[in-house]
Parts: sequence; C-alpha cells; structure tokens
Amino acid sequence: MAKVLEDNDLGLIADVLVIGGGPAGTWAALTAATNGSKVILVDKGYCGTSGATAPSGTGVWYVKPDEKLREEARASRYLLGGKLAEVPWMNRVLDRTYENMNKLGSLGYPFPKDDIGDPYKRGLQGPEYMKLMRKLVQKAGVRILDHSPVLELLADEHGVGGATGVRTQSGQTWTVRAGAVVIATGGCAFLSKALGTNVLTGDGYLLAAEAGADFSGMEFSNAYAICPTFSSVTKTAYYRYASFYHEDGSIVEGAGSQRGRSIIARNLLQGRQVYASLDQAPEEIRPLLRVNQTNFFLPFDRLGIDPFKDKFPVTLRLEGTVRGTGGIRIVDEQCSTIVPGLYAAGDAATRELICGGFTGGGSHNAAWAMSSGSFAGEGAAKFAKDLGDKADNRTLKSVSTTTFTKSGSGQILSKTGEAIQAVQEEVMPYDRNLFRTQKGLEGSINRLDGLWNDLRERVTTLDIAGVRHREAAAMTATARLMYNTARERTETRGMHKREDFPETDAAQGYRLISGGLDQVWTKKAEVNKEAVTP
Repeated sequence: MAKVLEDNDLGLIADVLVIGGGPAGTWAALTAATNGSKVILVDKGYCGTSGATAPSGTGVWYVKPDEKLREEARASRYLLGGKLAEVPWMNRVLDRTYENMNKLGSLGYPFPKDDIGDPYKRGLQGPEYMKLMRKLVQKAGVRILDHSPVLELLADEHGVGGATGVRTQSGQTWTVRAGAVVIATGGCAFLSKALGTNVLTGDGYLLAAEAGADFSGMEFSNAYAICPTFSSVTKTAYYRYASFYHEDGSIVEGAGSQRGRSIIARNLLQGRQVYASLDQAPEEIRPLLRVNQTNFFLPFDRLGIDPFKDKFPVTLRLEGTVRGTGGIRIVDEQCSTIVPGLYAAGDAATRELICGGFTGGGSHNAAWAMSSGSFAGEGAAKFAKDLGDKADNRTLKSVSTTTFTKSGSGQILSKTGEAIQAVQEEVMPYDRNLFRTQKGLEGSINRLDGLWNDLRERVTTLDIAGVRHREAAAMTATARLMYNTARERTETRGMHKREDFPETDAAQGYRLISGGLDQVWTKKAEVNKEAVTP
C-alpha cells in the first residue's frame, strides 16, 4: 500500500493542512494563515458551495456581551441538552462568535438592517457567507484543492503529519505533508439526501479513529428533521408556524411541541401519513420568511402548493451527527485531539461542551463552526511552528485500515453500494435509531460489526471507487460508535431516547467517551462539575 501512495501525481508541503471547506474549515484555514502558516485546504466538493451551510440560511448563536443576555443564552439549551454543557466553553464560543460575526461585517458580508437600522447579525445566508469565506481564504494565501477528498492520514512518532487523496475530476492522486492537520469534514447524515449533506458521510471520524483519536457524545447522533416528502430542504425552524394534520383533516395532537418529531415518527411508523400547513404564520411575516429561506419554498412553488394555506405531506429525514452533538473529542482550548498534530472543528468535533445532548439546525452549530474553526487554526499553526527542524525530516506512513490497488473499480462500486444500503437500513428507521432499545441496539451492532469486518477485508482503488468505499467504511464506523455508546447510556437524555429507559437518570450525568475500529470501546468521563450551572 505504501508504494502505491509514493507514486502520487501531486506532492505538496504546508505548515497546516485543513480537511474540509465549510465554515469550520475556512475559519481554520483563514486563522492559521493569519497566524503566519502556509496553509493548504482540501475539500471533497467545491469550497464555498459544498456542505450543509452553503445552500441555505442559518441562524447564529450571536449574543452581545451583556451579562443578562449571555445568561439567557447559556440557559437556552442547558436543560434540553441534559445538563452536559460547560459554562467556560459556552463563554469562549459566545465571545469568539461575537468577534467573528463582527469581523465578517467589516470584511464585506451584507448583513441586513433591523428595525432601528443596525446590522442584524443573528443569521447568515449560506451562499453569500461561504462565497465570502472562500474569497477571504484565497486572499490570505491559502491554496485550495477542490474536488479532492482525503483517502488517508499520514503520521509518525511526532503525530499526524499530512494526508493523501484523489482529485476526482482529473484522476490525479495527491499528497500533502504538513506540520499539523485540522479535520473539519462535518458530521454524518448517511446519504439521506438532506440538502447539502451528501458530502457529509463521517469521513473525518474514520480518519481520526484510524489515527487513534477518541470521541465524545456519539449517542447524541439521532437527529431527524421535518421535511416535505417531495423536498430535500430540512429547515425545521419554519415548522414552529405549522399545524399538523391526519389525512382526514384532524389535528395531530402534540406534533408542534418539543416532542413533535417523536409524535410524527410514531404516526409514520403506524402507516399514518402526517400533513403540515404553515397556517399559523402571521400574514405580515410571510414575505420575510420567503426572503430568509428562498430554497425552502422552491419545491412548493414548482408543485403549485401554497404552504401557508395548503396541507402537504411530511416525513422525517435523518441528519445524524450533522444536527447531533457527538463527534471527535477535543482536549483543550485549541481544539486538539489526543493525537499530537491533529485538531478537530465544526460538526466533526463534539459540540457537547456548548449544548450538551441536544442542538438544532444552525444557531449553536453555526457558532461552534466559526469559533472552533478559528481555535483549531490557532492551535494547528502553533503546533506546526513548534515542530521546528523536525518538520523537515519526518518519515510519514499511512494509518489507514484500507488496502489500495490500481484496478477493479466496477466491482468495487457495486459492492460499496450494497454496503451503504446495509448501513442505512440500520440507522434510518425510526424504530432503530430514534426510538432505541437494548435488543434493537444489540441487533444493529452485531450486523454493523459484520459489515465492518467485510469492508476491512476488501481491497479498493485510488479513484472515485476508493472514495465511495471509504464513505461506506466511514458511515459504518460512525454507526458503530453511535450505537455502542447508545447501548451504554441506559436512560433518555437530550436527543438520545431509550424506549426501555424513558426517564433521565441523575446518576448518568456524565459523558461517554468512545473509540476503536475493529473493537469499539466506551468509558465514562465526568463533566466539569465546577462549570455546569449556566
């Protein structure tokens, strides 16, 4: 395998390699470059247009530095998240988000004006935001490799020191040697077709696990979003204005509450289609809703449906860890992992520190992306600088669990498609992932273990077939981490729901750390008890 990788077409050297071109990745790259590092950013898609943020608007956890407002902000998700958030981290993220949002305004982001003429900074339009971030990253001297997914990380005794991958449009393979690496690959939505998430297949989790990193909060990974059956747009916030109906026109009781998604899911499991109508939206704000989320309304307009008056069928689309809170565990304020030289940011990293076991779309996640990205960029730049002369004499080796060859794509792609379908059958059904039981979790774990062992034995290629194989392996690894931690948390807390343990157990107010690939392990870790009262 190593000889194949030595034959790569493109070889580059940098101080910092950033993997992922969404908000977390671009903030990491921009910050590292601003701190004097030579930075290369590689994106699975096209930086500025790929990922969950780019295609639509997002709220941002932006709060002015007023103590009363900050106290309310800290408390907003604390109980909902199962009391697992920590005040110092919430404060750091609120501070950095405030700073970065103001910086965006000074650098040209077109914030709209509020009623008194001040810039409204509690939201961002994804297309404008990510277009600006790409421009800023390039202006800072960062080299971007678009359509260049990573296949494996490289490491030595000093830690992670680069990566290899393939440029899917040209077929070139590439290697980047770097002093430090930031994983900002987003979460895992298991190819559920939610808008913007088809590049989010847990790739960074697999890479991190292979390098020896561990994870935190992977049981908080079963986020489902309300979505019209004919659309991929999962903007759940608009359903606060919705009434939900059965096919006969009667109201679905409780579907608009905090437990609403569970109620919708139970109806769908029983074969009872649920319908929605945004008929509670006040007339005066309906035009504003259209402006704020234009793409939400496109599928309705094409079908001649008025969502404010007509009833339309809805479903729940899996968003997994994209709107979950679990991810790679970070161990300090620079978003370092336990592996030297490896940093994690955005949805690839755990968000438990600021919202515990529950988050929504945007808001905390958007704030975490821009703040953790800049924290990780600072940390990675310093680590690379501190390597000094060691950086020039590193003997890097692959840490991948996958063996590569140079031919056989057709058969590989066919088998990979079967593997992806197999993992989806374990994570998408509501009665396996949303409503969890000991028996159900153990059955899924056994089947996923078999799938992982099968994937481990397969040989793949350094091309698009290899990328798809790695996606299947990443989704399988993610699901196994999810379900092994979910089996250990014998209670209902945050978004983690156990049908056989429906109550929250005060004795389980700890984090669950997990790791491993061939053998997944879990252990308990205490929350910082001095920092749990918001």
